[in-house]
Amino acid sequence: MSKDTKLFGMPAASGRWLFVVIGLVMNVCLGAVYAYSIFLGPVKKAFNVSASMANLPFMVFLSFFAILMFFGGRIMEKLGPRKLIITGSIIVGLGWMLSSFAPNIWILTLTYGVIAGSGVGLVYGCPVATAARWFPDKKGLAVGLMLAGFGGSALITGKIASLMIPAVGLPTTFLYFGIVFGIVLVILGLPFRFPVAGWKPAGWTPAAGSVAATDFMPSDMIKTPTYWGLFFCFMIGSIAGLMAIGISKPVGSEIIKISGETAATLVGVFACFNAIGRPLFGFITDKLTARYATMINLAIILLVSILMIKAGEGDTNLYVISFVGFWLCLGGWLAIAPAATATFFGMKNYARNYGVVFFAYGLGAIIGGIISGQAKDVFGTYTVAFYPTAVLAVVGLVLAFVLLKMPKKA
Repeated sequence: MSKDTKLFGMPAASGRWLFVVIGLVMNVCLGAVYAYSIFLGPVKKAFNVSASMANLPFMVFLSFFAILMFFGGRIMEKLGPRKLIITGSIIVGLGWMLSSFAPNIWILTLTYGVIAGSGVGLVYGCPVATAARWFPDKKGLAVGLMLAGFGGSALITGKIASLMIPAVGLPTTFLYFGIVFGIVLVILGLPFRFPVAGWKPAGWTPAAGSVAATDFMPSDMIKTPTYWGLFFCFMIGSIAGLMAIGISKPVGSEIIKISGETAATLVGVFACFNAIGRPLFGFITDKLTARYATMINLAIILLVSILMIKAGEGDTNLYVISFVGFWLCLGGWLAIAPAATATFFGMKNYARNYGVVFFAYGLGAIIGGIISGQAKDVFGTYTVAFYPTAVLAVVGLVLAFVLLKMPKKA
């Protein structure tokens, strides 16, 4: 079976890597939300709202992204990845395009946050599930490479947005992004399909203890301490990372006092490290297990949170190092979490299980947005936001050490 299966006219063991390349490009489109710090100032100015309100579309986008990931996993089992990608891609494009007509922050939250976020939630899980099934031998690396496009998207889409918004305005930028995303995603989604059940590369045998002894249903999974350890550690990583992503540019401009143009350029640099974090932590997860990959990740979050508490005007190096760390670690979580889900809970119900695990990301988006918005609105500085992330990182380290181990089915 392994020898006879063909992908893109090649033996499956070789052809499967094209899914990684295509998925990477798709994720560049899906990950444009990570460039929101470029949109934050123009949105705040266009609708004359507070920092918390301007951040609302970003928070809602990520929340609906997570919610629809759950439903997308169930739908994918019935429709397959191709049909779901096409459906979700149309919704993504529509959400971005409708955002160009938003007259106020509430409508923008509906079009950008709810509609575009929902579309991304439907599409996102399809390349991830496809990679996990075609790469049972390299789940972390394959998923991490594919999702590097999502993490690195801000380098491309953020730079484009920073040039387009002053030139053509915020509404037209939303419109053009929506048209391009809708077309590109639909076309790239056409070749996606799953392998037959049980497919594996010829000659590969999983190492003892590296795969779940049984396949968990979501209802069984959530009864295990392992799930809750993974969920809360993922949530903590998401709180720190998504909060940092949403405020990268204003922190640079307002606290470190670098120019707006330099801050926008650095967002692109940070995006590179977000992209690198996915294959890097995917590789670490494959080699050291999810438990130790998680502990390394959270230790970095603790360190960079402390650095940002100390950072002030002119501390450009501390700012760059810290935000490289935040973006790197969030990227890492988007590789650790799917690989850990497959390893701990099996492949049979992977799409649905990861949809449940991914709620941690949506919850992290909400909490992270509240922390950063309230820090600015109540205390007048984003510096205060890094105290909670430092404390949470310590909590996460304890949870990872105690709970992240192979579960036993009751």
